[in-house]
Amino acid sequence: MTHQIAVIEGDGIGQEVIPAAIDVLEALDLDLEFVEGEAGDAVKADTGEALPEETYDLAAEADATLFGAAGETAADVILPLRDAVDSFVNIRPAKAYPGVEAVRPETDLVFLRENTEGVYSGHEDDLSDDLSTLTRVVTTSASEKLAEFACDYVDDSDAHDGFSVVHKANVMRKTDGRFRDGVVGVAEDRGVDTDEVLMDAFATRVCLDPEQFDVIVCPNLAGDVLSDLAAGLVGGLGLLPSANIGDDNALFEPVHGTAPDIAGEGIANPSATILSAAMLLDHLGYSEESQQVETAVEAVLAEGPRTGDLGGDASTDEMTDAIVDAL
Repeated sequence: MTHQIAVIEGDGIGQEVIPAAIDVLEALDLDLEFVEGEAGDAVKADTGEALPEETYDLAAEADATLFGAAGETAADVILPLRDAVDSFVNIRPAKAYPGVEAVRPETDLVFLRENTEGVYSGHEDDLSDDLSTLTRVVTTSASEKLAEFACDYVDDSDAHDGFSVVHKANVMRKTDGRFRDGVVGVAEDRGVDTDEVLMDAFATRVCLDPEQFDVIVCPNLAGDVLSDLAAGLVGGLGLLPSANIGDDNALFEPVHGTAPDIAGEGIANPSATILSAAMLLDHLGYSEESQQVETAVEAVLAEGPRTGDLGGDASTDEMTDAIVDAL
């Protein structure tokens, strides 16, 4: 069976790291068909739309999508793309790798972030010249759906015993209270162990002792911010992949942005995008090949060559070639 992969490079280093990931996927000689779509700042400048309808439809109809990065138009690109694949959970691993200098080399976390609601729902208004408002949306149904996914995630792995629910229900009593009650209620019904941590306390505790946490389930904004904080513990955003999972479709992207300061220089770290491609393979059922890619990335991170953000002097192509060779 041929799997169709929508490929959207976007802006900045997305145009360098996405081809690197495709090189790795093609080296596996799997039955994958890559179809390119356009999105981002340059596309908006040319067409007036950051995400053309044909690109949205491509992502909606493909078996999975691999996306690079968008610049000023990021919200106009990534949020609709997540909608196109009907994503309800964002998976963000944050793991320290041997050979990479890390603040906390013992870090090995997975964030499961609600992906449709919260303050990212888009309900903002200017009520006067002095007053703007933002409506935070939380539903029991979305919270419980995330919780069911989290329970399946830990049940399907021998490495995870339960998960931490990170929230701010002591202040946002109605919204985060609903989120907490929905997630904890499902976990109790499923017999999955949970503990609760206030998100500000989590931000401190994860820096001091990341080993006390494993899988973290959290609302949309908290997951965005706290997973970026975790990136600082493991060596930077250049190492963090992510997956946006829907019922029948999915979108995979590195957590880093367009990196305009180095875009076009051929020195971007392709690791996060290649690891995102590994997550894509696992989602499509190529579990063995997914592990092979992750192992190859880990070997190159440990032994080199590495790009400048990791203390080396390799180009994007040199690091990619090393990963392909390691396969």
